[in-house]
Amino acid sequence: MKNLQDESENDDQGQPLDMKPLRSLAPMFPTPLGYDVTTQSTDPMLVFVTPFRPRASPEQSAASFGQPLPKSPIPLKATPISAAFPIPRPEYESSDEDCKLFSDHKKPTSTSRKTTKRTQQVGYSDAANIKRRSTKRSLNIELASCPSSSSDPNESVEEIMMMFDSLRRRILQLDEKEDAGRRADLKAGTLMMQNGLRINNLKTIGPVPGVEIGDIFFFRIEMCIVGLHAPAMAGIDYISAKHVGNNDTLAVSIISSGGYENDDNDMDILVYTGQGGNSRHKEKHDQKLERGNLALMNSMKRKNLIRVVRSAQDPFFSSGKIYIYDGLYRVEDSWMDKAKNGFSVFKYKLRRELGQPDGIAVWKMTEKWKANPATRDKAILLDLSSKVENIPVCLVNDVDDEKGPSYFNYVTGVEYLRPVSKTKPLQSCKCPSVCLPGDPNCSCSQLNGGDLPYTSSGLLVKHIPMLYECSSRCQCSQNCRNRITQKGVYLNFEVFWTGDCGWGVRSWDPIRAGTFICEYAGKVIDETNLNMDGEEDEYTFCASWPIDKVLRWNLGAELLEDASANVTTERLKRLPIVISAKSSGNVARFLNHSCSPNLIWQPVQYDHGDNSYPHIMFFAMKHIPPMTELTYDYGTRGAPPGIKGKFPNAPKLKPCLCGSTNCRGSF
Repeated sequence: MKNLQDESENDDQGQPLDMKPLRSLAPMFPTPLGYDVTTQSTDPMLVFVTPFRPRASPEQSAASFGQPLPKSPIPLKATPISAAFPIPRPEYESSDEDCKLFSDHKKPTSTSRKTTKRTQQVGYSDAANIKRRSTKRSLNIELASCPSSSSDPNESVEEIMMMFDSLRRRILQLDEKEDAGRRADLKAGTLMMQNGLRINNLKTIGPVPGVEIGDIFFFRIEMCIVGLHAPAMAGIDYISAKHVGNNDTLAVSIISSGGYENDDNDMDILVYTGQGGNSRHKEKHDQKLERGNLALMNSMKRKNLIRVVRSAQDPFFSSGKIYIYDGLYRVEDSWMDKAKNGFSVFKYKLRRELGQPDGIAVWKMTEKWKANPATRDKAILLDLSSKVENIPVCLVNDVDDEKGPSYFNYVTGVEYLRPVSKTKPLQSCKCPSVCLPGDPNCSCSQLNGGDLPYTSSGLLVKHIPMLYECSSRCQCSQNCRNRITQKGVYLNFEVFWTGDCGWGVRSWDPIRAGTFICEYAGKVIDETNLNMDGEEDEYTFCASWPIDKVLRWNLGAELLEDASANVTTERLKRLPIVISAKSSGNVARFLNHSCSPNLIWQPVQYDHGDNSYPHIMFFAMKHIPPMTELTYDYGTRGAPPGIKGKFPNAPKLKPCLCGSTNCRGSF
């Protein structure tokens, strides 16, 4: 049988590649120079192989202990893998080396026109800029606690993910303000790893507690801190496992991210290319049967389950990528092939296990609907908004014969039935073109505590008592990043019939934590005239006291600051605003209640000075996969948490059907 080196030589000579199934090839390791396997004893031998190229003289060739070298060179032969003695890993815990983030990587120096303009405008000195770029972050570990996966794994994964992304957004906000380097994800991941803020540390074969099929991730480090895939760079994760008295490396998860030539068009079959030989910084070469490639071959023999993560283009960021956990697969075939660059690669055919929820299939389905909404099955109306929204809102019922909601007038804003107070003037900044981070002369930034409330990609950094966007009196343009909610809806929404809970809302798009969803539109009415127990209550927003999860949404950001910066219930003033969407409203009127919500509401001001009647804007609390119902917690409308007693106009409690493990039973 030819070994891999022979095939490589034939390839160099331009001869056709002798393709054979990988399962028919015995793994081979090269022997030390001058050592003949025919004379090898049955006793293990300690072998030393020099890392340097051997010299011409046989006496100066590599030496092996316990065996004299012959005087003349002997043709290179191969040793079966069974003759090698790999050192088994003593434990299966994913190490920090797996998730190494290179926190000391060189930060790029910004030379953009925008940065130069901001530096000149604010008047920072070069020395101050250098000092800011070298700022090192640290966590207030007294506020941090790693959630335990023993009680509710889903809640634990959700909490650690929210902590990471909150920390990442805050670091990005500070870096933009201080003109520091990018890659806030690496900085946040490094801080969390250094402080032990991660879960599911032990590598396991099969499902990971708390991670559901269809869950989406925007950074590889997110998969590392929840235990789905440990390596921060490599596409194959594997462990050493004892099986029937042997030590083998077995693959536990793979990521198909587009770095290699994978065939991933089939939703149940994945043809995966092995790792190696494709480095951007080294000379390309044939792949070797080692590390992850060897682990996948062993997994084919053992038929163990492998977690598969597929990837797709982020629809809102041209350079972004989204990772979708697609469930459990098994390797059923393997072979060698020639890549487009002419070098040999390993190919593995993986088949998805039956009976699992849809993963990438949901993604493919929604992509088809976005390209042509008419292909959506069971659609009642292709645009419930009648072209009022920027993007059509589809109305769907794939449950029964319900024809649609009762008639209402679709509007995108709020209508005040009485004049709002004019005692406080509108905020107005004098920023040319757009508001820039770190500008002390921007009055809108100062109203928000000295920071712009959104990242450069338009994500809400943290929940605050009142958010001030730029108004009509500001000199900045409509492209200013501090006008996010004024631009309207840009997600592909679907209003669908849930059955027991009436009409609900979900999106065809993947939604990132901090993304603006929509405004609660309708008529601002007097709370004293509201019939809380009647039909009108079904489409009414009442400002409630924030739940604990809303308060903890800021935890990642607050880990960088003093404990006094925490937003607590005592610091929040209950708003008297009540919005009725019975006769006029938008998609927000169909948002259902959940005791474990994925949305939060944020008061926003931009068109008048009365802080008692702000706009109610919804933002994503966490990453939300396509076709996941969007919900928020209706909260406690009468009293703040922990206070008992009767309150005026307190509504009767209604039974909750959210099905969450944290369900309170009523709302």
